[in-house]
Amino acid sequence: MIEILKAILFGIVEGITEWLPVSSTGHMILLDEFIQLNVTDEFYSMFQVVIQLGAILAVVVIFWNDIWPFGRRGNRQPMRYSGLLSYVKMDKIILWIKILIACIPAAIIGILFDEQLEELFYNYQTVSIALIVFGIAFIVIENHNKYARPKINSIAEIGYDTALLIGLFQLIAAIFPGTSRSGATIIGALLLGVSRTVAAEFTFYLAIPVMFGASLLKIVKFGFAFTMQEAIILIVGMLVAFVVSILIIQFLLSYIKKHDFKIFGWYRIVLGIIVLVYFIFIH
Repeated sequence: MIEILKAILFGIVEGITEWLPVSSTGHMILLDEFIQLNVTDEFYSMFQVVIQLGAILAVVVIFWNDIWPFGRRGNRQPMRYSGLLSYVKMDKIILWIKILIACIPAAIIGILFDEQLEELFYNYQTVSIALIVFGIAFIVIENHNKYARPKINSIAEIGYDTALLIGLFQLIAAIFPGTSRSGATIIGALLLGVSRTVAAEFTFYLAIPVMFGASLLKIVKFGFAFTMQEAIILIVGMLVAFVVSILIIQFLLSYIKKHDFKIFGWYRIVLGIIVLVYFIFIH
């Protein structure tokens, strides 16, 4: 029962921090310092990635009508106007092409260098520095864009070149933990002239193949020989992450309609300092 309660807490933290641009990795490192799951190191390494599957499902549920590329209902751009191809939504197919283009850089690096990057950069120094640097970046960019009008105000206006450039920012998060995948892609999108709402929405879409691929890779490496306790911990964590993610995504979409991202920048700076102080002077 204690381990289930811990899994619930991990699911809550994952569901909140995966979508807010504050680094789920930084929070997971701190949480693991104070509340450790009674599991093997191999399982925990897999758990902290695969728990994200619950968060992915939240995106799929909320944005289903915006991302599902098949069906006649609401099909404004059918591939053909008769036959089976009339069920194909070309605007959604184009969206998925852009999503996959944006995921190519991180996918290549993740597949080739996952273990090496984790060994090199998965430490409190990298996480705290990334938290602070990207926190400052949020504040600087928002101040710079305060009176600027975004050039891209809808998902459809994102070009293939813009999608690839956003993907390169996502690559930064794939290499340096603490950057925050959502934080890196949102910053990249803002620099490219994408509106806050569209930047956040496109970031949610990018999470689907990225997080699914990362989770699949971890499960395959770990194997499928779960103990009953491990299976329960993983399922509980995913379910809680799913429910919390539903609430957080809806909150963020509502919040950024009237506010900028500077509050998250300040939060990241404070958290980065706390991580540094804790590991240098207390741990």
